[in-house]
Amino acid sequence: MVTLADTDTLPTTRRMQSLADKDNFFRAEAELILDQQRKEKADRIKDLGSPIELAGIALAIQIRDQYAWIAENTSIIRKVDLETGKTVQRLRGHTAPATMLTFIENAEGEGKILITGSWDKSINIWDTETSRLISSTPAHSDFVKTLLVIPSCNLLISGSSDKIVRFWDLTSYESGKPLPSIGSISAHTRPVECLVARSTSEDSAILYTGDTMGIIKVWELTKETGNGAPRWKATLQDELQHHRTGVVEMIYGTGQLWTASFDETAQVVYHPPIPAKPGTKPPPPLTHPKAVKAILPLNVTPLAEPYLLTGSGDIIRAYDMSSPEEPDLLGETDAHWHDVTALRLWMRKTKTHDGKTLVEPWVISTSLDRTIRKWRLADLLKPPPPKPVEEKPPVENTSDAYKMSEEEERELAELMGNDD
Repeated sequence: MVTLADTDTLPTTRRMQSLADKDNFFRAEAELILDQQRKEKADRIKDLGSPIELAGIALAIQIRDQYAWIAENTSIIRKVDLETGKTVQRLRGHTAPATMLTFIENAEGEGKILITGSWDKSINIWDTETSRLISSTPAHSDFVKTLLVIPSCNLLISGSSDKIVRFWDLTSYESGKPLPSIGSISAHTRPVECLVARSTSEDSAILYTGDTMGIIKVWELTKETGNGAPRWKATLQDELQHHRTGVVEMIYGTGQLWTASFDETAQVVYHPPIPAKPGTKPPPPLTHPKAVKAILPLNVTPLAEPYLLTGSGDIIRAYDMSSPEEPDLLGETDAHWHDVTALRLWMRKTKTHDGKTLVEPWVISTSLDRTIRKWRLADLLKPPPPKPVEEKPPVENTSDAYKMSEEEERELAELMGNDD
């Protein structure tokens, strides 16, 4: 056995190898301990949030009525009944992990046409009523990471690991042909992780593009109609650099841009900027112990309540944002045994004994632990105290029941924004 003192007399190459071996040993030991802790926690919280077990990991999720539409790392698009937990529809067409999904919505916020993106670099369009694949578009030279529809402009926007943002015409998506490309942005130097926009007219919009370096670029989009086919032009208006590293999620509403980042913060900025009043200060970053991979600002939802939910590590945190300059942490919920990756509002409808419909706000969370969990919003805002944990003697032989393969770890690192 070689000690650290012995390495002083070893040749440089052998000394470096010895230190590397020790580093790998300690890392492997830490991973075994973490695996064991996750296994014990999985058993301890196995019933919390009425978990729905998935065959794969949910990489994106949208809630429609009582159903969750999920893009899985298995390449399948899955529709799950949130009341029964059963899969009621599967869409197969991608040849690699499905990373993103969104709907083409009408003025009432409804839509049966689903758009999905994948590691296979394509964008697929589906009729959800018939499960028919309408079209498939070779979209990027690398993974499709994010999709955004601006319904009033008949515009689809995609972002990719190839660092490009592309614009697609949705006017004739029913034709079954690949979508026409009608513009692009190539200003980012890192993979484009997330998109959000606000429409200003049928021919213009403001677009926010966030990358894995933490840079958020703000663009004015304008539709140009000349002799040929219409094109969309992007003009850079602003650049936001309030994050130190990758932006994971962005949500816009009521003049506020909410962001989650691998720099362990959730932040909100006013955009367009508003003049500061005397004696006021900008909202401070909400610092977390781990990367923030999910946010749900309830003030931009139909609830219009001044609360923010965040997912950091395996914990869901609730904040009172009545005064963004002085946020108040309301509570923490030990929600999953692996990282929380998405938080979505679910307006749950139930029938009362007298035949009336009761609508109650719930929150849906997804995680790398392959579950969807359901939480009454009121419980997240005022979580019960944690149950005492019984101490157990250390277990020498740790189970690998929850250990992901090396290939899956690489896939997830890529998907979660560590590819810059």
